[in-house]
Amino acid sequence: MTGAAALAAVVILGLVLAAAGCSSDSRTAPAPTASTASGAPSPAAPAPLTTSAPVRVQIPAIGVDSFLMDLGLMPDRTLQVPPRGFPAGWYTGSPTPGALGPAIIAGHVDWDGQPGVFHQLRTLRPGEEVTVARQDGSTALFRVTQVNEYPKSDFPTGQVYGDIDHAGLRLITCGGPFDREARSYDNNIVVFADLVGSGP
Repeated sequence: MTGAAALAAVVILGLVLAAAGCSSDSRTAPAPTASTASGAPSPAAPAPLTTSAPVRVQIPAIGVDSFLMDLGLMPDRTLQVPPRGFPAGWYTGSPTPGALGPAIIAGHVDWDGQPGVFHQLRTLRPGEEVTVARQDGSTALFRVTQVNEYPKSDFPTGQVYGDIDHAGLRLITCGGPFDREARSYDNNIVVFADLVGSGP
C-alpha cells in the first residue's frame, strides 16, 4: 500500500496506540533525546526493495530482537496494538519495510509492570541501525535519522504515514506521563529511519 493509501486509512486515527493504551503500568517514561537530524534521505539512498512482508526486527543499540506480528485497524479505525509486551508488530496497511514509502512497526513500551519490546526506543540516536528480516529471505538495513516525541492529541499523522520518495521506517511506542485514569501514556515516541542497504 502506498503512503497516501496508508494515510487515508488512518487519517482519522490521530491517536496512535491510544485506544488500547500502551501499558497498564503507572510509571512515567523518561523523555527521549531530541534529534536535530533531517528526515530527508541521504543523496546516496539505495533503490527501494520489492515488496516482502517483514518477519523480524533487530535494533542492536537497545537490545531488541523481536519476531513481528501483523497489525491492522480496529473497528473504530484506530491502529491495532500487540496483545502483550512482546512481540512488536508491522502495520499491514503500510508498505513493507524496504519498499517505497513509510513502513510502520509498533510495540509497547511496557506491559503489566514489565518492560515491553520498545522499552528503550526513546534512547535511540541518529546514526544507529535497525535491521528488518523479510519473508523472501532478504534483510533491509535502516539508519535512524530522528527520534521525536508527540502528544497523542496532536499526533503528526501526515508526517508519519504520508508519502515519501524513498524507503523509510517508523518505529512507534508510547512515552511521556502516564494517565492513570485512561490507563495510557499521553505521548508517542516515533523513530524515523531511512533504508541504507540490504542483504540476503
